[in-house]
Amino acid sequence: MHVGHLLQLDSLDLTLLWGEESLLGREMSGVTTTDLEDPARFLQEGEVVLSGLVWWNPGDARAKTDRFVSALRTSGATALLAGEETHGTVPDELIDSCRAHRVPLLAVPARTSFRAITEAVYLRQWGDLSRLPAPHYALPENVRAELSRLLDRGADPGELLDRALAPLGGPPCYLLTSSGRTVARTLSAPALPADRAALNMRGAAGTTLRIQTESGPRGPYGSSGPYPPYGSHSPYDAWHLHLPGTAEVPSRVLHEIAEVLAQTRHDHDRRRATERQTADELVAAVGAGAAGVAGIGPDAKAVEGALRACGLWAEGPYRVLVSTLGGTEGQTGAVDALTEALNHVAPATFVVGTGRAEEGEAVAIVQEQEQEDTWHQLGKIWPLLADCRPKATPLHAGVSAPAAAAGLGAALGQARYALAAARTTSPGAARVTTVEDLSTLESLLAGVPADVRAAYCARTLGPLLRADSASHAILLDTLEVFLAHNCSWARTAEALHLHVNTVHYRIERVEVLTGRDLSRLDHKLDLRAALLCR
Repeated sequence: MHVGHLLQLDSLDLTLLWGEESLLGREMSGVTTTDLEDPARFLQEGEVVLSGLVWWNPGDARAKTDRFVSALRTSGATALLAGEETHGTVPDELIDSCRAHRVPLLAVPARTSFRAITEAVYLRQWGDLSRLPAPHYALPENVRAELSRLLDRGADPGELLDRALAPLGGPPCYLLTSSGRTVARTLSAPALPADRAALNMRGAAGTTLRIQTESGPRGPYGSSGPYPPYGSHSPYDAWHLHLPGTAEVPSRVLHEIAEVLAQTRHDHDRRRATERQTADELVAAVGAGAAGVAGIGPDAKAVEGALRACGLWAEGPYRVLVSTLGGTEGQTGAVDALTEALNHVAPATFVVGTGRAEEGEAVAIVQEQEQEDTWHQLGKIWPLLADCRPKATPLHAGVSAPAAAAGLGAALGQARYALAAARTTSPGAARVTTVEDLSTLESLLAGVPADVRAAYCARTLGPLLRADSASHAILLDTLEVFLAHNCSWARTAEALHLHVNTVHYRIERVEVLTGRDLSRLDHKLDLRAALLCR
């Protein structure tokens, strides 16, 4: 884009005060705004300079004006765009100075904002670059240089997003995970609930690019090629650059911004891999107590040291969470899913490591918070994780009661029990179960291992389970209805459309076959539990 192109934009309504045709045909590299008396050290060659002339006052010596314009000339600025709002007009001595130093001068009326000029320049410039062959970068050199500096000092994704999109006026833009969590957003982007964000991405509401997380080609901020293959090893916490439908940013600009964020994600994953090593050590130390090794609990000093290495409190209290996708292949996915879920809802410190490999188990140790709805929020977030892999094995989780550091082994056992209950009560759908949820006999029995439930059921109900006996099946059905109606003969007879004497006869047969007396509360509970264990 040339300086002369700015004069052709009716929306800007700029006026040429001085400038030769050859100078107006120079290529612009970018835009900068300044009101410093001597801006030389902040300018780069080829830039258009916007100034509100706050640095100038009537009566100032001509030398002050010459010093400002000379700095522009020395830095290689292509033109000065001077605002009329501060003084009502552009001073004549500034026009004379620009003519003397051969710097084109354009007047900016008060009704035209500097932001409108900046957006016009970069939209035109990026549109031109997007039509060039692939080796040309769409981001201006000064923007790429600053992004590289920000990467070198470890800037967070939000700062990178804001700087990369600032030349376009900072349009709404989000960095989202696959489950809809907002990692970063520009200042103009309103908060976006996770469920809405996930819906927007999957419903193609706007533009979405997936950010690379594996090692791969690098672009202007790495070693080779401007376009990386976008992908991720995790379906749960992959990063996505998302612009709402109303935002307009050239496609190649988005790809280059995505590459910057890919490098940030690469550094994030490297740090996370290191953190998981210490988390695995903590889970192993806690797991020794949960397994009841040699009939003793976990090594208190080992647990305390592992907690300290993970940056957790020595005393607690904590919650332990266990999640599984089943099998060793699902263990990495379970760790990623549990980490992502806690990033949604847990404002405090937590660590996630690997548990029993044969179960594909992930274990999290979370500092307990005063917010009582944390685990309720986890239950609401869980379906969003399941939607990331709708055809995968259902994702389940169990949550322990609060525990001190010394009780982490027992808490791990609680979480595993709650997990087993979640899988039993909801085998085909994702579910989170806390120990506090186990408040009924049915929910409590759900956590008992399947083979134990089957053995108890067979031993207690005995002959009533014979598949080849129709009469026994009728007795079993009568028993279930009888217990469901609080052992009321009349209500049972009504429900089964039988005479009360028939109900009496059938229940007597049940008592004979099972050896239980249904007038006793403990025997009623035995049979009710056996029915629930079927």
